Amino acid sequence: MIDIKSLHKYYGNKQVLQDINLTFNSGEIHGIVGENGAGKTTLFNSMSGMESFDGTVEYSKGEIKNSMGFLPTNPYFLSKITGKEYLQLLCNARNIKEANFKEKNIFDLPLDQYAETYSTGMKKKLALTGVLLQNNDIFILDEPFNGVDIYSNTIINRVLTKLKELNKIVVLSSHIFSTLYETCDYLHYLKNGKIIKSVDKTQFESIEKEMQASGIGVKIDKLNLK
Repeated sequence: MIDIKSLHKYYGNKQVLQDINLTFNSGEIHGIVGENGAGKTTLFNSMSGMESFDGTVEYSKGEIKNSMGFLPTNPYFLSKITGKEYLQLLCNARNIKEANFKEKNIFDLPLDQYAETYSTGMKKKLALTGVLLQNNDIFILDEPFNGVDIYSNTIINRVLTKLKELNKIVVLSSHIFSTLYETCDYLHYLKNGKIIKSVDKTQFESIEKEMQASGIGVKIDKLNLK
């Protein structure tokens, strides 16, 4: 279990996360939704230990960073490192001896090619593959479907279902509500740095409607389209 209590985050005098209180249990998939700039990535960075913050993030089985696989929105790759070398690097970080990357290349990526030459979607798929090969118990996935083709979306959905079956903790963000309906057990609506609503699967539609109604019509009317 991950227990987040009274998490606050400031950049200088600007507060970007306000009193975040969330609990994530094993065998559950949680979705974090909100407009761009709502604080989703900052929350994920705080959970993964990449950002300092006020409050606590506690993991029932020990040090969270030792059990967490984090997929950032825009994965970074060292210059002149191939896809295969990148996967080996991530396995080395968990002391995993993995030789047959070809067999586990579920997205059919050109692993002998430099990762920096990959497309946006290919980079996302390579980074996700690396996280999965680490055998983590916690998966924090920031926009895992962003820039990824439809076939790969289907693979990712199946992977998420398998992680749930394996009793993993999965927290993800997405702007694509259809994928959230398919994969998530709970949704948390983050707005202006604060969780304003948390619902289970039976009430996902209420969050979607609330987000759609939050001034979208007014903004479109300002275009004065004719």
